[in-house]
Amino acid sequence: MKIARTALLAALATLTTLFAYTAPAAASTVALHSFHATALGREWPYAVYLPTGYRTDAARYPVLYLLHGNNGDAMDWVTQGDLQNTVDTLIAHHEIPPVVIVMPQGGTDWYVDRKEKMETAFFADLIPEVQSHFAVEDERGARAIGGVSMGGFGALRYTFEHPEMFCGTFLLSPAIYSGDPPLSSSARRVGVFGEHQFDPHIWRALNYPALWSGYFGRPWRVPIFIASGDDDLVIQAESSLLYTRLREAGNPAALRIVDGGHVWPVWRELLPAALKYTLACVR
Repeated sequence: MKIARTALLAALATLTTLFAYTAPAAASTVALHSFHATALGREWPYAVYLPTGYRTDAARYPVLYLLHGNNGDAMDWVTQGDLQNTVDTLIAHHEIPPVVIVMPQGGTDWYVDRKEKMETAFFADLIPEVQSHFAVEDERGARAIGGVSMGGFGALRYTFEHPEMFCGTFLLSPAIYSGDPPLSSSARRVGVFGEHQFDPHIWRALNYPALWSGYFGRPWRVPIFIASGDDDLVIQAESSLLYTRLREAGNPAALRIVDGGHVWPVWRELLPAALKYTLACVR
């Protein structure tokens, strides 16, 4: 009986060990969260992508912040950009590291401190919220940012203002202009750059050329991936101009111009290359 019992326990131990090695990892998830942002004085929703096998008791993950377009939604990256499937595939093929992706709700605020203190909330409220609730690194070398359209404006602004915070950036069809925005731009109509009507002085004070010398006067250089559709005439021209100026100034940058306009099919096509370039900086 003793021998039989010993054999049975050994067999159970073998099965337990086998199960531990063959149990599948939890699939990636996307979930909506909300927290009280002091700078906004209200609840602020955001979406989070957690990679397959995400654990809070293992090594901490790099984090990528993604900013959506004007009057869009945090979940646009998932529902229209196919982000979850794209990131899952890139991670599975070892083209990017497992990463936590945070997508805040930006409304029509253009990610500046005008209608609300959205920029202050991003740095003072959202980043600490994410670092306290998810297993993410808190160092520059493990934090990146990206944005589409209005979100590209915000991502470039945050990069230029806080290059010590990000190691990589991508801009998809960014709503950036070396001068004033064209008459068709929503920047003229959202009540951000002027209370009652568009004020070019406010726009110029917040636009990226006003941040250029401050950025290049600091020691950090952030590689920037810039892309657009070729039918998005003004933005593809401005994207090319920004790329040229960055390269001339010695800042790492990449440029992609593909077929299409200012639409999600273009951004879905560009997303894999944008992610690979931007997350190449994380260690």
